[in-house]
Amino acid sequence: MSKLNNGQEPPKIGVYVCHCGGNISDHVDVASVVEQAGGLANVTVARDNSFMCSDPGQELIIEDITSGKVNRIVVASCAPALHETTFRGAIALAGMNPYLYEHANIREQVSWVHHGPGATGKATALVAAAVGKAGELEALEPIRVEAEAHATVLGGGVAGMSAARDLAAQGLRVALVEKSPFLGGQVAQLDKTFPSGEAAGEVLSALAAQVLADQRITVYTCAELSEYSGYVGSFKIKIRRTAPRGADLARRPRVKAAQPGTCGPWVGGAAGRGPGEAEEVALVSGAIVLATGFEHYTPPMGEYGYGQMPEVITLPELIRLMADESATGEQLVVNGKTINNLALIHCVGSRQIPGVHQPGPDGKLNQHCSRVCCTATLQAACELREKFPETNVFELYRDIRTYGRGHEDYYLNAGRSGVIFARFTPEAPPVVTQGGEDSALTVTVPDKLLAGQELAIGVDLVVLAVGMEPRDNQALVEKMKLPVGADRFLLEVHPKLRPVELPAAGIYLAGACQAPMDTAEAANAAGAAAAKAGAILSAGFVELDPFVAEVDESKCVGSGACVQACLADEAIEMVDTPASKRARVNPALCMGCGVCVAACEQGAIELSGWTLGQYEAMVDAIVAQALRQGA
Repeated sequence: MSKLNNGQEPPKIGVYVCHCGGNISDHVDVASVVEQAGGLANVTVARDNSFMCSDPGQELIIEDITSGKVNRIVVASCAPALHETTFRGAIALAGMNPYLYEHANIREQVSWVHHGPGATGKATALVAAAVGKAGELEALEPIRVEAEAHATVLGGGVAGMSAARDLAAQGLRVALVEKSPFLGGQVAQLDKTFPSGEAAGEVLSALAAQVLADQRITVYTCAELSEYSGYVGSFKIKIRRTAPRGADLARRPRVKAAQPGTCGPWVGGAAGRGPGEAEEVALVSGAIVLATGFEHYTPPMGEYGYGQMPEVITLPELIRLMADESATGEQLVVNGKTINNLALIHCVGSRQIPGVHQPGPDGKLNQHCSRVCCTATLQAACELREKFPETNVFELYRDIRTYGRGHEDYYLNAGRSGVIFARFTPEAPPVVTQGGEDSALTVTVPDKLLAGQELAIGVDLVVLAVGMEPRDNQALVEKMKLPVGADRFLLEVHPKLRPVELPAAGIYLAGACQAPMDTAEAANAAGAAAAKAGAILSAGFVELDPFVAEVDESKCVGSGACVQACLADEAIEMVDTPASKRARVNPALCMGCGVCVAACEQGAIELSGWTLGQYEAMVDAIVAQALRQGA
């Protein structure tokens, strides 16, 4: 509770209107909004600032609170999802209860969708509504729940292992759950990482050794999440493990995929043994990190001849061929055939366009850029020219997107090493046909670099730079009610402000389950997820926002309508009381959506921070403002 203000004093409301650097003030008359807000009941201060989220903007609020001018705050600016926590933090810093605050969104809801006098009128009405509600605000306290000092990481690739290692380094116990028989994920199929050029096997071996040697980390291979319930601080999880069978995978330098029906008894080349028989393991975790990874796009039969012509392969397949220690000489040899000319085709399974490309089996297109393909293809081209100097390499691309530090060097080096580039459009992609004068295949492509002149290139091998697409996580998505983006990857709350968090508190994203990214980016994302999870678990408790449903048991008749309407499992349950059954809310599970408030015919449920009385005050303020404006 605030020492400076507990919400019981008569309201003295401060209104602060943001220009947002012109985003708002270019379409809204901010001075008029401030002037009209200053005339509203209980408003003692009305100010504007170019950027309220800046330190000077926050300082205005802090100074007015500490000087006793205000004891309620209204900020009119961008969406609350961006800076609500910023302003609550400033209010708390000034010694006032941070929940004596209301936010008016006059950017996304006004200036970005309206202009002219109407925009100013709407902004004024929204500020009036916020002021009306602010007068009815009460001091609230965050909900505190105990947190188990344990985290579960789903996925044993680079991101998953990195997250597990970093969590354990914070003194937490960790369960690392991997679906396949081995650790390493997709990186286990690579030869080198970019831009460092490190051997992927060495990177994985070192990381796996750290994970397997840490007594705080328990590795479960051949395991999947089977049950999930609970909330941040106390997630109840069950994982199902299958009995290991098959070959000793530790002896296999690269594993394409687990053989059907097998589950090796070794983990990542180290003796992490699987179960003797199928078993189910129950865990209680304070936080969950999702690091389930991605899949390489698999071209459908006939795309660029894939599956029909043996000389058409994918980039991951080429990488494994080049990694073979026996692959030496002046020219690349594949299946006993000398490769004199080789073509690399970019953007296969990425940046797909409706009406141009065919949807996948799920009816979806991969409209996203897979980001890493360009650099991976250029890296392969450079290595081909270095390792097999007599093999000519052609790069057929739509655009070259070498976005990362050091990535552009691959582009420069490829050109300097003699790689030949041709640029195509998605409407006129390369066409691969069998046969040629001195080659197995002919690739025909109109080259934009030559004003559309059609090139016919005789090649012995075509390599498709396949994109990254989300792993089939549908069962996990349904079990955990995970948000999924339009690209079908798991969706974070906000790409800049909360880049590794999900809406459900205590669940975090790491690696390419979230979006296409390279190995370094996946490890960095894992570090961020581990830092976030560690921050909430290290204290032994978690504080949650108090915007949850509350039941007045004196009004509740035990109809159960609220339980049926509730969108969150187990957030409301019927409990026995001396009188009869009554509804009771688990505040850690309640999402604060308010559906139960509408469902209760007795009016026995209110939503803290959004009471019916506060709604009435907002409506009254909007009507009064409209009457003042003569609407």
